[in-house]
Amino acid sequence: MDVKLSLIIPIYNAEAFILDTLMRLNEWKQKISYSVQIILVDDGSKDSTKKIAENYIKANDLSIEILSYKVNQGKGYAVKHGMLAGVGKYKIFTDADIPFGFEVINTMLYYLDFKEFDVCIGNRKSVNSIYFTKMSLIRKLSSRFFTMVISRYVVTGVTDTQCGLKGFKAEVADLLFSKLQTKGFAFDVEILYLCYKYEFDIKKIPVVFVGNDISTINLTKNSIQMLYNIICLPFRYHFSNKY
Repeated sequence: MDVKLSLIIPIYNAEAFILDTLMRLNEWKQKISYSVQIILVDDGSKDSTKKIAENYIKANDLSIEILSYKVNQGKGYAVKHGMLAGVGKYKIFTDADIPFGFEVINTMLYYLDFKEFDVCIGNRKSVNSIYFTKMSLIRKLSSRFFTMVISRYVVTGVTDTQCGLKGFKAEVADLLFSKLQTKGFAFDVEILYLCYKYEFDIKKIPVVFVGNDISTINLTKNSIQMLYNIICLPFRYHFSNKY
């Protein structure tokens, strides 16, 4: 049977909520009418995330796949690993706590399939979204700073590059992620940058936050690395042979 959707979920040190995620995934699968391939990518977790996931899968749902490697590589690497392993007609990635729920996945499939967009991305800054009202002040300020830098120098027309929910037609995903160089959190920017370079049609949709407040991000460390990767992106695109 052909797989309609590959759902890619990168996980890292998620022992506090991975069991809840797996239970929600199982419940969601019982309700949908289309075929789905769920791929968890354990990005070198140092806690018991992988063990908890493997035990649940063995006992409850052998159809869920888990890919893993020992050394933490970064979210971009994990998503790339999962995307290139997916076999679905459409490929979507979301964060480990399923922060925007499952209904939005059906919305993305509608735009990718029926409306024939190449790419569909969540937009937390839409007037119809409910997200930033629940963020801390430092995260709001950080988000505004990166939006200013990115929208001015790298990707124009996208006010939210970092939303952890993006979907693609399979052939588009295969092209973009085969070329992805960024291993860390700035990978979203590179993917969107390449979308514009290849002139793919992008649909932005509002999202509602339903996840948890647990974060595995070191804001200071990752912000500096993200800024460096973003600034280097146009130079790498124009003056290297990476693409």
